[in-house]
Amino acid sequence: MSTKESQRSMVDPVTMIPGTGTLKDSPAVERALGRSKLYLLISWSMLYPEDEEFLDYLQSGEFVEDGRSAVESLGRALEGIGGERAKTKLAAISKSLDQIDGWVASECANWQLADLQAEHRRVFSNVITLDCPPYETLFGNDHVFGQAHVMGDIAGFYRAFGVELSRDIHERMDHLSVELEFMHFLAYKESYARCHDGAEKIQIVVDAQKKFVKEHIGRWVPLFSRMLVKKADSGFFRHMAELSSDWMDFDAAHLGVNPQPYSEADYRPATFNAPEGQTYECGAQDQGNELSILLNEVGAQSFLEKDKDKEKEESGPVGTA
Repeated sequence: MSTKESQRSMVDPVTMIPGTGTLKDSPAVERALGRSKLYLLISWSMLYPEDEEFLDYLQSGEFVEDGRSAVESLGRALEGIGGERAKTKLAAISKSLDQIDGWVASECANWQLADLQAEHRRVFSNVITLDCPPYETLFGNDHVFGQAHVMGDIAGFYRAFGVELSRDIHERMDHLSVELEFMHFLAYKESYARCHDGAEKIQIVVDAQKKFVKEHIGRWVPLFSRMLVKKADSGFFRHMAELSSDWMDFDAAHLGVNPQPYSEADYRPATFNAPEGQTYECGAQDQGNELSILLNEVGAQSFLEKDKDKEKEESGPVGTA
């Protein structure tokens, strides 16, 4: 399932406590659903628009409306979780949504698909731009073998929850949209677990979210967002960069984790030079770029969909990661 499909099909799970008419652990479920929605909105916004669906979503006002609804839901259900830092960041996210609303009304209202595609190309280019690359493995890894380690860890997270890359949209597993959609999936799965499962399954999915934020998106997305602000300069992606930065800060506070974010000095795109005094050879050396081969080997196609072989084993919601 792609991001667009999961956006349209996400249904709030509801389980009522017998005889009370109230939702079981309603604030926690509401928090999980609100977080799931915002992760999905940011994920979808960063993809190259292949068709008019996302443009329609923007122009209709639904994008901003869904974002505001998620923020309001989180605000009601926080109950002090994340402290003043979380409240402050939610307010900043609301401001970014207001700016996006204004941009849609003043600039995007009469856009065609080609206009949105051109804006995406302006910011992200047709190839991997080094100004703001939306790929985790280009941050903090100055050698291809460091990239391979990070890519393997990301793949391990996806496998652990029975999801795999879809062939529908051609992106790597370390692309920002893929990683954020995985967090959307985990938060949605948390909401389901809180309604239908016991404490053990809830803890598993909560721990996975904490670990993925602390070791992955919480480390590189803040720097990427700052780079995107500079590259975009204005318009939709400038607003989304600011929103994404505030969102990562909010969710780290909400989850109670302290990622060690990369600084500008940590941005070192990988080289293919072996460490001094060492050489590496393999049978694939005549087959092209080693990194491309590595990415193909780990399944670098794009989006995450439910592993059909494990579908019947899953007790949680079936959908995109």
